[in-house]
Amino acid sequence: MFHLRTCAAKLRPLTASQTVKTFSQNKPAAIRTFQQIRCYSAPVAAEPFLSGTSSNYVEEMYCAWLENPKSVHKSWDIFFRNTNAGAPPGTAYQSPLSLSRSSLATMAHAQSLVEAQPNVDKLVEDHLAVQSLIRAYQIRGHHVAQLDPLGILDADLDSSVPADIISSTDKLDLAVFKERLRMLTVGGFYGLHESDLDKVFHLPTTTFIGGQEPALPLREIIRRLEMAYCQHIGVEFMFINDLEQCQWIRQKFETPGIMQFTNEEKRTLLARLVRSTRFEEFLQRKWSSEKRFGLEGCEVLIPALKTIIDMSSANGVDYVIMGMPHRGRLNVLANVIRKELEQIFCQFDSKLEAADEGSGDMKYHLGMYHRRINRVTDRNITLSLVANPSHLEAADPVVMGKTKAEQFYCGDTEGKKVMSILLHGDAAFAGQGIVYETFHLSDLPSYTTHGTVHVVVNNQIGFTTDPRMARSSPYPTDVARVVNAPIFHVNSDDPEAVMYVCKVAAEWRNTFHKDVVVDLVCYRRNGHNEMDEPMFTQPLMYKQIRKQKPVLQKYAELLVSQGVVNQPEYEEEISKYDKICEEAFTRSKDEKILHIKHWLDSPWPGFFTLDGQPRSMTCPSTGLEEDILTHIGNVASSVPVENFTIHGGLSRILKTRRELVTNRTVDWALAEYMAFGSLLKEGIHVRLSGQDVERGTFSHRHHVLHDQNVDKRTCIPMNHLWPNQAPYTVCNSSLSEYGVLGFELGFAMASPNALVLWEAQFGDFNNMAQCIIDQFICPGQAKWVRQNGIVLLLPHGMEGMGPEHSSARPERFLQMCNDDPDVLPNLQEENFDISQLYDCNWIVVNCSTPGNFFHVLRRQILLPFRKPLIVFTPKSLLRHPEARTSFDEMLPGTHFQRVIPEDGPAAQNPDKVKRLLFCTGKVYYDLTRERKARDMAEEVAITRIEQLSPFPFDLLLKEAQKYPNAELAWCQEEHKNQGYYDYVKPRLRTTIDRAKPVWYAGRDPAAAPATGNKKTHLTELQRFLDTAFDLDAFKKFS
Repeated sequence: MFHLRTCAAKLRPLTASQTVKTFSQNKPAAIRTFQQIRCYSAPVAAEPFLSGTSSNYVEEMYCAWLENPKSVHKSWDIFFRNTNAGAPPGTAYQSPLSLSRSSLATMAHAQSLVEAQPNVDKLVEDHLAVQSLIRAYQIRGHHVAQLDPLGILDADLDSSVPADIISSTDKLDLAVFKERLRMLTVGGFYGLHESDLDKVFHLPTTTFIGGQEPALPLREIIRRLEMAYCQHIGVEFMFINDLEQCQWIRQKFETPGIMQFTNEEKRTLLARLVRSTRFEEFLQRKWSSEKRFGLEGCEVLIPALKTIIDMSSANGVDYVIMGMPHRGRLNVLANVIRKELEQIFCQFDSKLEAADEGSGDMKYHLGMYHRRINRVTDRNITLSLVANPSHLEAADPVVMGKTKAEQFYCGDTEGKKVMSILLHGDAAFAGQGIVYETFHLSDLPSYTTHGTVHVVVNNQIGFTTDPRMARSSPYPTDVARVVNAPIFHVNSDDPEAVMYVCKVAAEWRNTFHKDVVVDLVCYRRNGHNEMDEPMFTQPLMYKQIRKQKPVLQKYAELLVSQGVVNQPEYEEEISKYDKICEEAFTRSKDEKILHIKHWLDSPWPGFFTLDGQPRSMTCPSTGLEEDILTHIGNVASSVPVENFTIHGGLSRILKTRRELVTNRTVDWALAEYMAFGSLLKEGIHVRLSGQDVERGTFSHRHHVLHDQNVDKRTCIPMNHLWPNQAPYTVCNSSLSEYGVLGFELGFAMASPNALVLWEAQFGDFNNMAQCIIDQFICPGQAKWVRQNGIVLLLPHGMEGMGPEHSSARPERFLQMCNDDPDVLPNLQEENFDISQLYDCNWIVVNCSTPGNFFHVLRRQILLPFRKPLIVFTPKSLLRHPEARTSFDEMLPGTHFQRVIPEDGPAAQNPDKVKRLLFCTGKVYYDLTRERKARDMAEEVAITRIEQLSPFPFDLLLKEAQKYPNAELAWCQEEHKNQGYYDYVKPRLRTTIDRAKPVWYAGRDPAAAPATGNKKTHLTELQRFLDTAFDLDAFKKFS
């Protein structure tokens, strides 16, 4: 019996406290799948047959009986039943019956024990019912939690009470309970009766409501479940598929009396509410007719954020990066980031002049960076609030990328030092797809930030749209369930509940390093903005809001009634903050100039001069010594790891690379390799991200080698170049453009000393990330004085692959360039090319040679400032035999060529040239092939414009003047209403002072970027080549 009792002890569940203790230990080996609970009361000596090795036999019989009682002899069946029924010592065992009369009494006794089994079954059923009831509250208790401070709307948009929860929000009103109990009993759901209310039930290990008590009456069980799950906090967590995490959350919310605050904590909370509330009231008094997107109705957000930051700081975090929409932004800047109040107040002055170049932005879009002492933990904390556009949720991946970068640069591989907090609105959190994209980056190796705390300001309305019309899900936060993030809904008019939830959220992130969501169910006291009238569309809601007592007043009255503070102390706290605001307002009147650079969210210490200017206006040569090129080439064509088996096809690719290096030549992939490798040698981190970038969409890159014999064994030769090189990160992204490009933009924000590249699978797909391009990359410096050196690699080219695999839409990028097509700049200016780059909003290039691609990548880092770089990269040129560059064009003294002039026979006799064709990119090779076929090398010159923006006016003027008798034409493979023509033509005309027309040779205008028919594609190609080389083609237009 010893073995049997030992087995039973192993199978018996741990107590709640024991369960928590085991989480810090290794998980035990798997045990039998049947984990029934058995409690044996008979001692070993009372059963004479349980001795020696016979106990092994008994254990086997017991296991068989558990699986099927009929599989064992009837006597064993009776024994095991009696044992489970609690038979006294010595009576559980009944010997086999004989035909004697004495056996009849024994049989009768055994029969009585068996007949007692229904009572045991009822006991088991009742306990199972109670366990089901507890689980029902854990799963669905949040549906009946009192979350809406207005008491109008159910936060889950459903007014019904789940069928398996006995009580409602009426706090165990007996009549309501009886009715609910009757309904469930009649339906046969639990089989419990009113008489069971005072019956004591053992608690399962999956609940902590008992505290130190292993059993409770049913009435008390329900009351405690109500307190844990159906008051002002609704907890969604039972979808999480990790037992340890679920137990952790249960303990945090179920343990009796766990949500306690000291008087000092309550006073701190009150003081923070005073600042949050009085700040908004001060702005309303001073600027009643100004839009500010105030926080009224969710003033508790400020103490909530400060609690998260306090807890995180106590756990070792020293850098918090935040992103948020416009609502409440000024309050967060003032009372969380601690931006000087006068700097905020002066933003409301319409006479304030802008000191910085660029357009600037609205005050409720600006960011901030500040390092200060956290008063609660007495530790330094750095806070950064990222600037954002009005496009809700667009800043989410940007914040994540910046957070990842800061973790990377400080070696924080577990997210213990740097973390992010994202604020959301309810309508946007449910409606914007970028939220989903960002969540799906949260646990990817090269993108994880080891947990983000999401705080949803749930106004229960989106501008004027009712939530019942704004989402199909019960809650706006349901998107977070896809990554197993726990969701804590809380009534924002209960500040202590909010603070507790925020503490738990911060602890969760610190413990498990996973995302967590805090849903602040609140309201919006004003309309969408302070000038808006919400009664047009939500009359009943706003009638209730007009009656609603502010949360500060409610909480102050509560603390006064508790004796935590008295009325004079409360009023003194208000007067003190009002005085601070008034003094700051007085100082703000002295501000005459607005410096946007004072609102910079990502400063780069030491990169610029103290006044934010470049340290020079020159760029050194981007060439390299030949031994460096050779070394990189050799590594790129080898496998620097022993016993590593690569694919046979890859062996041929590496062999081709070795031959190129031997011949002192590079193709596109090798040129990129040399640019990256040389920057790594100089201590510059290189990060390449995008869909399938490790191999390359067109199987040309192969920066990650895979062992063909060992699963998941990889090698990155780029990280084996130099002993003390910077690390190289190349990572296949999720199938996302918007989210991943935003992430990489944020990564590039953190430091100027990194080359961060995002490559589209095809350039056509960049419009999936149009918001990041339009709102951040293009105007980022103009709006927020924030430079960024991100590189976009966009495969582009008309190659018969259809309308979705042909065009990166260069016309759109060029349209957004900020130069004037009708004004010829001062070409005599010193360092004209660098000055042009400094003044532009981004750089747009279409390289026709691998060497020029090599130079433009290196120039991106060697420039004394940072600008986004848009590169239209080739497809067919990756393997084109003529698309090669000699080492000679990559040695010291060489530079990126903005324009590559004609260098053939036409350049030797320029007076005989009849037509000068300007082009860019791959079409150059089509033109040279056609020119050779027509034997027109002396009559037609071809000049390549490699850098489209800033436009190389100076070099193109020289080209035009070199061929005085030639007519000028722009040739492109794109359709006329697309591509580069509309950008290039007016600038070329300005360059030559409109002395000649600039003709067009290319495809006709079209709605789609390309045809899907191969024959049509070739016909169109030949047609525009005929036009380009027909010297009489434009005479009819002259």
